[in-house]
Amino acid sequence: MRSLGGVLFDVDGVVVDSPHERAWQEALEALMATEWRAIAPETRYAPERFTTAVYQSEVAGKARESGARAALDYFGVPDAAERAGIYAERKQEVLLRKIAAGKFVVFSDATRLILELKARGVLLAAASSSRNAGELLRRIRIDAFVEHQNPRRAPVALGATLLDLFDADLCGVAMARGKPAPDLFLAAARALGVPPPRCLVIEDAPSGVQAAKAAGMTSIGVARLADEALLAAAGADRVVTTLDQLDPDALVEGRIAARAA
Repeated sequence: MRSLGGVLFDVDGVVVDSPHERAWQEALEALMATEWRAIAPETRYAPERFTTAVYQSEVAGKARESGARAALDYFGVPDAAERAGIYAERKQEVLLRKIAAGKFVVFSDATRLILELKARGVLLAAASSSRNAGELLRRIRIDAFVEHQNPRRAPVALGATLLDLFDADLCGVAMARGKPAPDLFLAAARALGVPPPRCLVIEDAPSGVQAAKAAGMTSIGVARLADEALLAAAGADRVVTTLDQLDPDALVEGRIAARAA
């Protein structure tokens, strides 16, 4: 990587442990038990088959209706194209209830890295296919985190949220093509005014890693679900299990190096 100009963060699974996966699972389980009960025997669906591995490979990182269609196709649901809109809408209803109830947490390692990069003058973009990602970031108070951690990092204003740390918010912005196409990341690079070769993408989904590589950017896969092999196969330049493994000074210089012990 050339000297670093900007870092593009996916949100769900990278910055926030969001309720998206649970919302997708619960919405489909409810549909199969009620409105779609008659077609359930024709499918390969069972609640226990909608695993985290299936979510990661088929749904994660994709736009809402694309994810819905992919999940229905995976389980062999008839008329998946027509049913995807209903499924996506029900998932959104479940998700909004969970967000309102505060059923999500921020990953501390991601917050630390964001603050460290911000302190070094690196431009940051939130680039998620989810239209809910910005709302999640807006609900997370960052001033309290900094006070608790007492780190040598970027100063933040009283009442600042995690979203305030990003120079560009591309969460849920409509694109002609969703991940694994590069459109969202290229738009984020333009918003930051940074050429793609000087951008680093941090992703947790194979489709996001593929989008980063298609955009001509360096990518780091964060394997929070023991899915290192999937991210490596997608083309990640490096795979880590926690963002605390990364050395922010090395990143600024264009090196994906481990933090000194």
